[in-house]
Amino acid sequence: MELPQNVQHQLAQFQQVQQQAQAISMQKQSVDLQLKETEKALEELKKVEEDTDVYKTAGTLLIKVKKDEMTKELEDKVETLQLREKTVQRQEERIMKRLQEMQSSIQEAMKGSGLQ
Repeated sequence: MELPQNVQHQLAQFQQVQQQAQAISMQKQSVDLQLKETEKALEELKKVEEDTDVYKTAGTLLIKVKKDEMTKELEDKVETLQLREKTVQRQEERIMKRLQEMQSSIQEAMKGSGLQ
């Protein structure tokens, strides 16, 4: 038995939203990893003495910077990544809710068509 046109359309939309959810999940993992790495770098930086030479990468170069400047830069980056993490989390929650709603809608449409 062939699926009705409206059910086929809903299934296609469902698949698109699943792909979006997967992309958001990958973004979330990336942000989480960056945040952990930055927090670890900041933690290690805070352990070194004030007069210790500190370097940061700029492409293929290492550039000497002041510890307090690097600390501030890393703190700012942590703050930015935390905000990004919250945004991606909200996106993920919204898209998962949408997927659940679409799944229910598809099931109802299939029941209405006598396919379940």
